[in-house]
This record gives sequence, C-alpha cells and structure tokens, in this order.
Amino acid sequence: MLLYILRRIAILIPVYLGLTLSTFTLIRLVPGDAVEIMMGERMVDPELHARALERLGLDKPLVAQYWDYLTGILTGDFGQSFRTRTPVLQDFFAHFVPTLELALCAIVIASVIGVSLGIFAALRRGTWIDYTLMSGALAGYSMPIYLLGPILTGIFAHYLGLLPVAGVISVAQFLDVQPLYGSWLLGSLISGEPGAFWNVVKHFILPSIALSTIPLAMIARMTRSAMLEVLDEDYVRTARAKGLSPRRVILVHVMRNALITVVTVVGLQMATLLAGAIITETIFSWPGVGNWLLDGFFTRDYPIVQNGILLVATALILVSLFIDILYGLINPRIRHTS
Repeated sequence: MLLYILRRIAILIPVYLGLTLSTFTLIRLVPGDAVEIMMGERMVDPELHARALERLGLDKPLVAQYWDYLTGILTGDFGQSFRTRTPVLQDFFAHFVPTLELALCAIVIASVIGVSLGIFAALRRGTWIDYTLMSGALAGYSMPIYLLGPILTGIFAHYLGLLPVAGVISVAQFLDVQPLYGSWLLGSLISGEPGAFWNVVKHFILPSIALSTIPLAMIARMTRSAMLEVLDEDYVRTARAKGLSPRRVILVHVMRNALITVVTVVGLQMATLLAGAIITETIFSWPGVGNWLLDGFFTRDYPIVQNGILLVATALILVSLFIDILYGLINPRIRHTS
C-alpha cells in the first residue's frame, strides 16, 4: 500500500510543477504594470518604480523570477495582497473554509439522494420508475447552476419567503456572530446567540441544493449502472441459488461491490464542486474562495489571482490523491495492478 501511495504522489509532482509554471506565465500575460496597480497610481516616480520592482523581484530575468516563486511556494510564502496587504495564504483559508463547508453540504445531499435513487432505479430496471428517475437525473445534469440558482431563489426566497436570498448569515440580526476558523457553522454554534445556528443553516440550503444538482444526477446514473453490472455477476446468481434472502443479496453482495465505483465518482464530484463553486457563490453572494478570486481578478490583485488559483488547484490535487488512496484501500486489485 505504501508503494501505491508513493507512486500516486510521484505522478502528481510533475502535475504540480506544471500548475506553478502555468499560473506564473498566465499572470505575466495580463496587460498592465504590477507596480502601478499595487500603488494605485498611473504615473509613479521612476525611482520609486525601480525600487518597487527590485523589492518584488520583477527586475530579475523570468527564470530567476520563477525560481523565487517556486521556492517561495515550497516554503509557504504565497505573497501579499496588493489591496489588503495581508498574506494570500491567510486570506485563502479564511475564504476556503466557507467554500469547503458548502461543497461538503452539497456532496452529502448529492450522495445520499443520488445513491438512493440509483439503487432504487436499478432494482426497478425497465419499469416506468426507472425511466422516470433516470430522465429526472438527465434533466438535473443538464440544468446549469446559473439558471437553477435564480429559479430556486425566486420560488423559495421571493415567492414563498421560506429561505434567505443570499449571504451566509443575517448580519443585521446577528451582529456579534463571527466565524470560528473561517467556519460560520461552528461560529454560530458556539456564539450563544439564540437562532444563529439555524439562521446559518437556512442560508446553506439554497446554494447547497443548487450546487448538488449536477453531481446528484451523475451519482444516481453511475450507481444504477454499477448496480446493474454487479447484479449480472455469477457470484450474485450463486448467492441467490443458495437461498439467501433478496435483501441480504443486495446489501452484502451487490451494494458492497457496486459502491466501489460510486466512491470514486463521489470523490471526483467533490473536486468538481470545489472548482465549480464560483458561479454558485456569485449568485448567492457567498463569502467563499470563488468570490474572493473574482474580486482579485476585477481589482487586478495579481498575488490573489496567481496564488489563489494555485491554492485551489492544490486543494483539488489533494482531494484527488485522497480519493486514489481510498479507492486503493477498498479495491485491492487497483493497488496491485497499478
């Protein structure tokens, strides 16, 4: 198992180096002068300009700049924001935790409902229930978030008035509630404010549903396919021939093997949720890493854009590594043949 993990890590090293090179190159293709943007001025004194270039290391050749950038990343130095003068890594964690909470809520919804619907459809193969559920899954997969988000907001927030429109908490109502390590759920839970935690939960519902629709549809379809494939295996027929109850055959022999594929799909969808949260956060004014990156882009805060993208990609790589390791644990054939 250790050799399998080391191989997975070795494969990711050149991928990560390619990411650092891509973000380093991309930010230097953007028009404009970094010093003028940092100082907020169009005409900067030439002497101050030269000193700022030297301090930022922008007067060096590109190869030397990339080396400084790479060594800084390896030592945990991701630079400072031009706008707030705070470390990018600190800002990233403050915004990444709300994004992670939202993605976890969405993947729980998608996994529980998607797996249940997939199993139910597989057990009713060829019936109207199967066709209805899979048609609904196809419709959910085809529904873009930028369309679903306003529909959910219009129905549940504006028309029915059941859920809040945007944000993560009703600020005017809970002025003293602050996030704990970036987590509004934990912050509201220990705040002692009556109703604060439920208020935060209500703010999570609409963006979580909007974000979970596409992975829910994918998980449901993949669960159905995996179940049908396992149901046709010889060991399932043997279990039935031995007189085992249908429930025991499904729970012990079918689901255990079918869910190996589903675990991988869930992990991949988790990575997709982290990467695709920008649209959802924009629609619901969510204080996550997506809105943070967009603000950095529109204000041309180069350190946030460059290193923020790299940090998001790093998180996705770590999620991918975790899923590979988990898949190797539950499916020994993978780690022995890879």
